Amino acid sequence: MRVLSLFGAAAATWSAVAHAQDSSDVKSIPLRTHSLVQPYLDSDLQSRWWDFGGDTIIRADKHIRLSSDRPSQSGWIYSRVPLTATNWEIEVEFDINGQGNLFGDGFAMWVTTDRAQQGPVFGNKDNFEGLGVFFDTYKNNRPGVVFPYVMAMLGDGHTPYDQAHDGKANELAGCSARGLRNANIPTKARVTYFAEKSLKVELQYKKEDEWTPCFDVPNIKLPGVTYLGFSAETGELSDNHDIIKVETKNLYSPSGAAGTPKDYSKNAYKPNQYKKEGSSGGWGWFFLKFILFGLVVVGAYVGFTVLRANRRRDRF
Repeated sequence: MRVLSLFGAAAATWSAVAHAQDSSDVKSIPLRTHSLVQPYLDSDLQSRWWDFGGDTIIRADKHIRLSSDRPSQSGWIYSRVPLTATNWEIEVEFDINGQGNLFGDGFAMWVTTDRAQQGPVFGNKDNFEGLGVFFDTYKNNRPGVVFPYVMAMLGDGHTPYDQAHDGKANELAGCSARGLRNANIPTKARVTYFAEKSLKVELQYKKEDEWTPCFDVPNIKLPGVTYLGFSAETGELSDNHDIIKVETKNLYSPSGAAGTPKDYSKNAYKPNQYKKEGSSGGWGWFFLKFILFGLVVVGAYVGFTVLRANRRRDRF
């Protein structure tokens, strides 16, 4: 019975491992072309993958400052190559800080068909096509909403941003994030997109390594070819808007499960593309072999017990 109990425990463990594999089927591959880490620049003080302009200042040991704590600042940074991943996750560490009690205006993350065009929407062009995620710190005319406010807008290339009402007419989804500015911990945003399925934004600003859901919107479709960018601006009021780190990942599902299609992005390395036929199937195969071995052991033990009992009976 003890052997059978061990056998049952092994079977249960195998089932749990198999379930865990199914629930975490979505994998990721870092995209260096759309990530930013110190020192940000190459040895010739240029960036192979990014362009920047306006009032942007790059401190190789610290941050990329899109706008400084001075009035009428506007700066941007944009990827040089398009983001062709079908499904992706972008995690950005940033810092909004300043000296005054009155401050503005905020910064934005862009995933758009156009790139590197300065304008009036957080330092970027208006009438954009694609996704804008706005980290708005100054309240113009939005009763009942607590600022800073994080919101997303899907631009069609023709509709202008509702600046007078802080984007109320354009809002896809959003959330208040009191404490996002001058936070005591590293502030981060994580934007996850599955093509034609969902767009999710999470924030870290309350406690380190604690992610606060902002919104999760289904049935979202972005243009197939887009560029990743960040921009910021100040008006009469000002703040420092700093980008510290950007990590972009291509998401894919090897089996096509987990509600996401397989990703055949040009930027993605396909795992197991050189895997030999007949190779091991991982933990599932290991536990299957373990269970088969257990059956053999149990059978041998039972046979030995029966044989020993028969010998005793013959002896007496």
